Amino acid sequence: MFKFIDPFLFSLLSTVLLASLFPCYGSGVAFFNNLSIIAIALMFFLQGARLSRQAMVEGLLHWRLHLLIFLCTFGLFPVLGIGLYYLFPHLLIPGLWTGVIFLCCLPSTVQSSIAFTSIAKGNVPAAICSATASNLLGVFITPLLAGLIFSSQGHMNLDGTINIVYQLLLPFIAGQILQPWIGEWAVRNRRLLSFSDRGSILIVVYSAFSEAVNMHLWQKLSIGQLLYIVVIDISLLFLVLIIITIVSKILKFPMADRISIVFCGSKKTLASGVPIANVLFPSSMVGIIVLPLMIFHQIQLFIIAILAKYYAKLIDKRLAEKKED
Repeated sequence: MFKFIDPFLFSLLSTVLLASLFPCYGSGVAFFNNLSIIAIALMFFLQGARLSRQAMVEGLLHWRLHLLIFLCTFGLFPVLGIGLYYLFPHLLIPGLWTGVIFLCCLPSTVQSSIAFTSIAKGNVPAAICSATASNLLGVFITPLLAGLIFSSQGHMNLDGTINIVYQLLLPFIAGQILQPWIGEWAVRNRRLLSFSDRGSILIVVYSAFSEAVNMHLWQKLSIGQLLYIVVIDISLLFLVLIIITIVSKILKFPMADRISIVFCGSKKTLASGVPIANVLFPSSMVGIIVLPLMIFHQIQLFIIAILAKYYAKLIDKRLAEKKED
């Protein structure tokens, strides 16, 4: 069981605990806010430098598969999230519901989607293309979706669009422009740079939760609310898994493609989600908004890991039966 637990989750929880016990005050708030802006810009610059353009071009050849994944990631998820909100509006406090719907607007993960597709013996090249494209498009689509949903409710910064441009898009575009010169270096040092990415997220989480603790987050949040988040996150994941599995079968995708669709279409990125939330929402709300995402991150890893092993055994069984025939 413990091998399904993401080690990075412990770092996140430790950061939340640190912010809860020792939140930053006074001039420290401005320091960490500015540090968060720099860390987020650096993170998206490095993402742009690492992104493979060739994988994006090759992905266009399998457009039916990618279209279904994108519709699930940016269409089905938000519809289900909003639907659950209207069915159970009083189950969570408003900030948590904002977090649930926000996670529904996020793109898919990259590394874990590809890794689990490989474990399950699915179409790995398709997973690489879809996961990469999802993250690229998510920089544009997630703020647009969140803006459409939340702007009328006053949950987003008025300067959110400008922040997206100079904190996310411009660094990302700069990384893409410089990719011919630094792309190979970035790929070779992917593991080293991942520490930079994760460090950026931890800085943002500490800053966000410090602000939330100063606003008495834990006095407002009960154990019952946390349990409801778990139930809602699990419900979202299972609904998406069931629907996308049925639809991919109806559309007669081969098994390898169905595995890629299921794993890429059901995942949500924590790595991009936390920085995007920090840019889109007021700092006083970020801590509570990313809570559902942090919980969903661990749930998806646990459930998808079990599902990947199931698919791998199923494919091995089918191959063995074919050899016997």
